[in-house]
Amino acid sequence: MQYSANSLEHHWMPFTANREFKRSPRLVVKSEGVYLTDHKGGSVLDGSSGLFCAAAGHGRKEIAEAVFEQLKTNDYTAPFGLSHPGSFEFARRIAALTPEEINHVFFVNSGSEAIDTALKMAMAYHRARGEGQRTRFVSRERAYHGVNIGGTSLSGMVKNRETFTQVMPNVVCMRHTWLPEHRFIRGQPEHGAELAEDLQRFVENYGGSTIAACFVEPLAGSTGILVPPKGYLERLRQICDEQGILLVFDEVICGFGRLGTPFGAQAFGVTPDIMTMAKALTNGAQPMGAVAVKDEIYETITQAAPEKSVEFFHGYTYSGHPAACAAGIAALDIYEKEDLFQRAADMSEYFLDAVFSLRDLDLVTDIRGYGLIAGIDVAPTTAPGGRGAQVQEKLFWNGVHLKFTGDAGIMAPPLVSERSHIDEIVEKLRKTLKEVESQKAN
Repeated sequence: MQYSANSLEHHWMPFTANREFKRSPRLVVKSEGVYLTDHKGGSVLDGSSGLFCAAAGHGRKEIAEAVFEQLKTNDYTAPFGLSHPGSFEFARRIAALTPEEINHVFFVNSGSEAIDTALKMAMAYHRARGEGQRTRFVSRERAYHGVNIGGTSLSGMVKNRETFTQVMPNVVCMRHTWLPEHRFIRGQPEHGAELAEDLQRFVENYGGSTIAACFVEPLAGSTGILVPPKGYLERLRQICDEQGILLVFDEVICGFGRLGTPFGAQAFGVTPDIMTMAKALTNGAQPMGAVAVKDEIYETITQAAPEKSVEFFHGYTYSGHPAACAAGIAALDIYEKEDLFQRAADMSEYFLDAVFSLRDLDLVTDIRGYGLIAGIDVAPTTAPGGRGAQVQEKLFWNGVHLKFTGDAGIMAPPLVSERSHIDEIVEKLRKTLKEVESQKAN
């Protein structure tokens, strides 16, 4: 089928240069395993698992069949004052993967909604404890926590917030964790734990009793993969414990095996109070997110309310949708049956070796990685993000999809990938970068 700018005009696309895209579209018409098929019939290896969603690869019939059967049986249940068996079973299955103290799960529809829900949970928890004066939230430079008002308020990426000026007050940002000496370091850097002292400075400047929660991604994902320095997350946990501040991990990218463990919390050995998740929660087959909390948070909020009353005035029309729960349960079955979390751990060394082999290219200015995810910085043009967009488009037509944020490419292949798939991604990326280098020289 032929596509023109006119036939594409009605869709206002998210996070996309719409005018440029519609002049030269890149459309996916089929996906199966680790490959996509573009609208011209070309095969494209999905080097970023979509948007870090398709951990088990695309086109999993087990998930499609589970969703189909669920829709035939019960297509929708109102989630306020009602529910369906699948939501309780899915919550139980998720709780089996989270750290031991985290056993209560609230369903939403995306990572963005999960963040806004976590913000409300923090407010409700402190209010229930008689500490409603805790109105301040701590985030981090280069942070990405979705695009709803709460997540935009926490954002540390300027383009995600400079247009949207009316956001939540009382949000302060710690410094990001990248240092010049971290360049081309794989895994956790040895230095940089002292950056966690920014939280202590906020405690001393504003008063620890005014801070409700500290939000961080265990491994900063969308900004281009910033692996936490050794001791950094541990120090944040210590400060939060000392000051009664809730520690929230945004696990939307890290969760479900990406780091070789169920969540980033286990990968780095630090347990938060609240965890947000989405993406691979359903293998990307249905829109869904969730917030998991420690038992003490759930019990404090619920027990503070009068008997027979609503304890938490929050939720969404599609919270715990039957089809999404069916997809999620089927996805977890695949992860468990195929031991995909361990598979990612076993593949990590080979993956990182392959990615770091690109450091000899002049266009590559830094590489970072952990587990089965890596960030690759390319030398910018005069316009930030221009080089990244150029590489991303050329790489797609060379046969690999890679997500770029500005001039940082993010490699995160499906957990079912073979070594040959990793080789293909790296070889085609090397070819593309050399082509761009050649154009730059000319």
